[in-house]
Amino acid sequence: MNILFLSLSDLKNLDSRGIYPDLLNCFAERGHQVYIVSPFQRRTGAKPCVIRVNDRVTILRVKIGNTTKTNLIEKGISTLTLEHLVKRAIRKQFSGIRFDLVLYPTPPITFCGAVSYIKKRDAAATYLMLKDIFPQNSLDLQMLSRSGIKGLAYRMFRRKEQKLYEISDHIGCMSPGNLRYLLEHETDIPREKIGLCPNAIKIHDEMLSSEEKATLRRKYGLPTDRKILLYGGNVGKPQGVDFILRCLKQLKERQDVCVLVVGSGTEYHRLERYRSEQQQENLILMKEIGPAEFDHLTACCDIGLVFLDHRFTIPNFPSRILSYLQAGIPLLTATDPVTDLRQIVTENGFGLCCDSIDEKAFVATMDQLLSSDLSAMGRKGRAFLEQEYDVEKVCDHILQTLQSGVRV
Repeated sequence: MNILFLSLSDLKNLDSRGIYPDLLNCFAERGHQVYIVSPFQRRTGAKPCVIRVNDRVTILRVKIGNTTKTNLIEKGISTLTLEHLVKRAIRKQFSGIRFDLVLYPTPPITFCGAVSYIKKRDAAATYLMLKDIFPQNSLDLQMLSRSGIKGLAYRMFRRKEQKLYEISDHIGCMSPGNLRYLLEHETDIPREKIGLCPNAIKIHDEMLSSEEKATLRRKYGLPTDRKILLYGGNVGKPQGVDFILRCLKQLKERQDVCVLVVGSGTEYHRLERYRSEQQQENLILMKEIGPAEFDHLTACCDIGLVFLDHRFTIPNFPSRILSYLQAGIPLLTATDPVTDLRQIVTENGFGLCCDSIDEKAFVATMDQLLSSDLSAMGRKGRAFLEQEYDVEKVCDHILQTLQSGVRV
């Protein structure tokens, strides 16, 4: 089967870890031909090219405008021109290849043109992996509105979102809450189109002994006499940085904990400014590191943090939790009340949760977690990962879903 994967992920190869490299490697290892369209942003200064990774994987690198770590206007223009650039590159470089399946996650929603083109040209099956629900998420965070100039942008993106749902033969949602939201708010989508397709990884053994953790902490210059609370990933508006800063201030005088933030994003500079101004000794900031190194670093920490802005009305499900579960550390999530991550964490016993609006409740929940058996909770999380978020199972699910309609 020839599979075309469209994403904003900047993939130069499939050597790194992550939900997309792991899934695509899984397809390739099963004998399928995988073709990847990997846009790279103008700021990188790279050149378009076709990379033949091996006899099963080919990557088409396409230059697009800047869509991350930039202002809203540039991001909007770059997002709107994206589908034209991608479609043109596919037509030019993959003209002689007939695709059986087009696989694409959100963001963005503006792959409609490329997906429609391949679907019509090759009679390919189309599978949307729904990773965010845009533009509603931007509406929640007041980055867009229903009126004024921002309202025009919202309505335009909303039409593109509905078109993407329409041309998708199958829609895979990250969680049961995600699925329920789509059924309730997108009543025009046939029920049989929608199913579960959770974030998943190839699972590695990252659990360490106490001695190994101490050695690794010394390597990274981390304290060996405190519990380390790790936040890894994007630091942007969806994470509710105002709340994070209030939580950090509550912990400033604590001698028993250390907060480690590893990541990047549009709001990361606010954490840097806060640390500089407050001289908070128990806050350590690290720039974003590679997935494998991050997984290794996670294994020497004690608790994995998840932050989501309290204004969200859509159920988000951050993929970063997979690294925490893999390392066998429990979760402390501070989120909106809508996400079903809260129920999944607490019902399966691998963490505690609170609302991302009350910093004192966050500290109380943290103290409750610190007084618990962290190792036992971490083992429950690892077992849940193996049961629910193994990439082999997700690959099986996609293939089974498409079996009747895809030429294998």
